[in-house]
Amino acid sequence: MDWQVFLNDDGSGRTYLQWMMEAWRWTLAVAGSSWVVAMVVGALMGTLRTLPNSPWLVRFANAWVELFRNIPLLVQIFLWYFVLPKIFPAMQQIPGFALVVMALGFFTSARIAEQVRAGIQALPKGQRYAGMAMGFTTPQTYRYVILPMAFRIIFPPLTSESMNLLKNSSVAFAVSISELTMFAMQAQEETSRGVEVYLAVTLLYAVSAFSVNRVMAFVEKKMQIPGFIVAGGVGGGH
Repeated sequence: MDWQVFLNDDGSGRTYLQWMMEAWRWTLAVAGSSWVVAMVVGALMGTLRTLPNSPWLVRFANAWVELFRNIPLLVQIFLWYFVLPKIFPAMQQIPGFALVVMALGFFTSARIAEQVRAGIQALPKGQRYAGMAMGFTTPQTYRYVILPMAFRIIFPPLTSESMNLLKNSSVAFAVSISELTMFAMQAQEETSRGVEVYLAVTLLYAVSAFSVNRVMAFVEKKMQIPGFIVAGGVGGGH
């Protein structure tokens, strides 16, 4: 294999290695921005799905989850990038990067919302009653009692979801976002060195996903509560 290809000029005054690093930065930017959107919206929708005595909010959150998780990601990206700007002309002023971030973030938010709901419902009902006994309002009970414990329970699946989001960012190539997959396709066509190009891109994806895994594992360890969260999952402590 000829790895010298990455030191060759791509015709624009930069090497293929520089082009690949730039594409990697775009990949991380798309994934990172989408992760923030997914976590904020997913946590909100997952919480709304468990609210007592708020049937309309529960229905709204359920509809959100069913809508965004039942439409393929690639279709959602096309809808955000091509269809919605035609229906709502004001959206034509939104950069393509932001549209992709919203598509990927909302798609992932539906999956995170389901995990948050499961985490909340996995808690003993005594957690909610304890908050009420202390005089907390419903928002305060969620903020100080329920959500901190629920997120500790669901952190392992959140780690997997974060890694999946990074890998799902590869579909951004379909709307010409200059991320790693698009770089690989174009560089392979220009250099006819598909083996080297795709191996390098695969390595960068693997390094990125492994880094996410290690960061999330570190945070999970720091968040553990002795007697409740143990290495194998939820403990039986009191």
